[in-house]
Amino acid sequence: MTSPLAALPRLPKSPTGIEGLDEITEGGLPLGRPTLLCGSAGCGKTLMAIEFLVRGVELYKEPGVLMTFEETADELTANVASLGFDLRQMQADKMLRLDHVHLDRSEVEESGEYDLDGLFIRLGYAIDSIGAKRVVLDTIEALFSGFTNQAVLRSEIRRLFRWLKDKGVTTIITAERGDGTLTRQGLEEYVSDCVILLDNRVIEQITTRRLRIVKYRGSTHGTNEYPYLISEDGISVLPVTSLRLDHTVSDEIISTGVPGLNAMFAQRGWYRGSSVLLTGTAGTAKTTLAAAFAAETCRRGERCLYFAFEESPAQLIRNMQTVGLDLQPYLDQDLLRIEASRPTLNGLERHLVTLHRDVREFRPQAVVIDPISNLISVGSVSEVRSMLTRMIDFLKINNVTALFTALVSGKYGQLELTEEGVSSLVDTWISVRDLEGIGERNRGLSILKARGMAHSNQVREFIITDHGVELLDVIIGPDGIITGAGRLTQRIQEEAQLAVRQHEAERRDRELERRRRVLEATIANLRTEFESVEEELRHLSQQEQARDAAQREGHAALATGGTAADYFPTPPNARP
Repeated sequence: MTSPLAALPRLPKSPTGIEGLDEITEGGLPLGRPTLLCGSAGCGKTLMAIEFLVRGVELYKEPGVLMTFEETADELTANVASLGFDLRQMQADKMLRLDHVHLDRSEVEESGEYDLDGLFIRLGYAIDSIGAKRVVLDTIEALFSGFTNQAVLRSEIRRLFRWLKDKGVTTIITAERGDGTLTRQGLEEYVSDCVILLDNRVIEQITTRRLRIVKYRGSTHGTNEYPYLISEDGISVLPVTSLRLDHTVSDEIISTGVPGLNAMFAQRGWYRGSSVLLTGTAGTAKTTLAAAFAAETCRRGERCLYFAFEESPAQLIRNMQTVGLDLQPYLDQDLLRIEASRPTLNGLERHLVTLHRDVREFRPQAVVIDPISNLISVGSVSEVRSMLTRMIDFLKINNVTALFTALVSGKYGQLELTEEGVSSLVDTWISVRDLEGIGERNRGLSILKARGMAHSNQVREFIITDHGVELLDVIIGPDGIITGAGRLTQRIQEEAQLAVRQHEAERRDRELERRRRVLEATIANLRTEFESVEEELRHLSQQEQARDAAQREGHAALATGGTAADYFPTPPNARP
């Protein structure tokens, strides 16, 4: 059943073409209506308004008019040339018209009835001459700054907004922020259909820009404050992608770069496009594990983008070579790109936009950020968490596997808590820690979390060798898993016990052999003795049979009349 609301016409909108702004406004600015863009000095009002015109020309083939009351056409053209905006060419193509209206308070004399009819005629001509669909007035304070009659001022402001609506052009009017009000006159925001506030604040020497849609008649919109950035490509408003969780996922499993770690997952790795968090105290080989993952990604012929906040590319490559991870060939093959800088070089939104830009340009299959804990120095915990949320969502949508390292303090036993609070956002969480024993410190690794996959619950000791990270076999002693020197001692004891058992087995084998030989000799003697007895008995039996035969012959002779000597011959063994 179709919702009644779906059948009703919606407010038509004009897309701005500014990255992120159309997502927040759910389609753009109100079509054919004025929008007030207000903010303090230096927040980018004029630049955003000009980009609105430029994107209209480039993306939607809509001509525009820029009427400025402060800067000349040449000054504006030169100012935005660094962003790649060629206003002269657009004017030559009849797609843009620049008109500078000079207003000097000392030259203005307020007498009799004052109105903006002259401005309307001039602006109307500019619009009609090129068929403009978009108009920018910069700034409204300069237009009305010379007049003190509030009644006339308010009347003409209303008339200006009504005239623009009747003209049917989508307009941006820039305005300076007043003291405690959105604008200096305090009236423009009430007659505007849409009001956007730009804010430029400095917190702990870090500049942060925020955008908020204060008002939008006839339309829903994002109501939060959104960071925006002025870069060499124009204005980018963030977030762009974190409003919904409707991205697709992959079933492919990729290697972690450490065979022993792969074996701890039931699927022998983690999912492609997932997010992985690697936490640990200082010196627990987080960077080495991250570099192993980056090297494994490049070994498959895929691209990896590595953000290093603590080491330069040369230092990272040198350090990893000592543990058998040679990253230089991958840099030469353009499979690996290392972006190294201190986090304080830019604000959070700048880091996020840099990530967006590099991912679009380099198109990596994996991204490593080492470490995210350093971002705390350029923003509050909530700001960093918000930024990382947007970053994770952006990478997931693009099916980019992300690995983040984070430093944990280890105070009060909180070895598994990150200050950024992003552990709940990631799919896989691996903890590396120091395993302190008697007079030594070893490294241990465990999997705290792996969404959608069975995994080992053991704490595995690992070492860094000349050929990378190696997980050691689990040795369990009387009090649990044994590491370090205890492992060596246990191994020596086990080897000694094994040698004893082997010696005992060999001794038993030898004893068995001796007994076998004795028994065989005994059996041979018995067999010889038996044969002698058997021979003797056989001989006696033969003699007995001979006597019996002789007696039978004797009896037979007597029966026929012979002598006894004839009849009973002497037996073979009888004595004479």
